Amino acid sequence: MFSSWIKEYEEFSCWNKDGLTVSNKRISVVSRKEYPVTIFLVAHGAWSAGWCWKKMRPLLAQRGHELFTPTYTGIGERVHLASTDVGLETHIADMLGVLQFEDLRDIVLIGHSYGGMVATAVADRKPERLAHLVYLDAFVPRDGESLFDLHPDEVRSAMREAARTGGDGWRIPPNPPPPDTSESDLDWIMPRRVMQPIKTFEQPVRLSGAGERVPTAYIYCTRTGPIDVFRPFAQRARSRPGWRYLEMDASHSPHITAPEALAALLHDIAQRLE
Repeated sequence: MFSSWIKEYEEFSCWNKDGLTVSNKRISVVSRKEYPVTIFLVAHGAWSAGWCWKKMRPLLAQRGHELFTPTYTGIGERVHLASTDVGLETHIADMLGVLQFEDLRDIVLIGHSYGGMVATAVADRKPERLAHLVYLDAFVPRDGESLFDLHPDEVRSAMREAARTGGDGWRIPPNPPPPDTSESDLDWIMPRRVMQPIKTFEQPVRLSGAGERVPTAYIYCTRTGPIDVFRPFAQRARSRPGWRYLEMDASHSPHITAPEALAALLHDIAQRLE
């Protein structure tokens, strides 16, 4: 596991390229004691992007960790790349590319919601790069399953109809955010959520089983809506040998609505890796 530590001589505010932290009054230096550093890589949910994990960056940095939040092809700041050809395999390739070009190893991979589809495939194809896999209120597919396969018929039909009437037949409009999302957060996220290519929901994931050796945790968010599509995966995780099952008193996107609680939980997971 990649680790380094920070020795705090006085309070610090920012890092410079030499490994010092500098403000106008205080300096701290690196020493190999006290705080283990974990690299977290996020496979984000549908319709959003790396931007929606913005609140988590300082919270995990304060605990000494690094957070990578890449954006999939065709959404977020990469929406200009959207096309009918963008599917689940495109997003899996996006994440595998981050592993390769950032040379990330011994990481904690987080799959949130739809990102569970992506994270499952990444863990299957590059298990040697992962120290731990965390599903955050996420889908956990089996080989050959698509995201649509994991939805009730009425939800799947509603999404297809929304794509037909509002997404030119190939894009799915965003689902509404959880009802406990604050007004300020709604003002932040709603203009940035975009339609997602329907092929990402239709394309089945292909798995070899190699990812099953990666240590895994499932975080279930207990403030659910009227249709709780994640409960079956939480129940499966709870009874699955070798998996750690955790719950949060939060709605579906705790990185937005409960970032402090999520940061504390992720920090606890990181500490248990040592």
